[in-house]
Amino acid sequence: MNLTIHTAALPHDDPDASLAFYRDVLGFEVRGDVGQGRMRWITVGPPGQPGTSLLLAPPAADPGVTEDERRTIAEMMAKGTYGWILLATPDLDATFARVEAGDAEVVQEPTEQPYGVRDCAFRDPAGNMIRIQELR
Repeated sequence: MNLTIHTAALPHDDPDASLAFYRDVLGFEVRGDVGQGRMRWITVGPPGQPGTSLLLAPPAADPGVTEDERRTIAEMMAKGTYGWILLATPDLDATFARVEAGDAEVVQEPTEQPYGVRDCAFRDPAGNMIRIQELR
């Protein structure tokens, strides 16, 4: 078996704000943008890595999601506990400075963790946790 992770998904509640964060702050390229209004599915990814994408999607758009589940998802997004992703970079300090300058909410400055990694954390406009780990 030969599998790769092609696309991971994070929810958004303001597609324009999420697009600006991932494109303008993180430097991802836009690979797709379908739908309209708040019901947009936006695919972004790191330049030079066409096999890896992040889908920014409206939360609870699936018709099988109940109103109680939609309410729970909205509450978790508001608290920043619904979605998260781990990115990596060879230069954590420069990346942190760029993201911080983009007015992203800083959750954790670059920190040497006791489990052997150095990382930092931000929240995207939808409240998703974005952890960035230094490649060693």
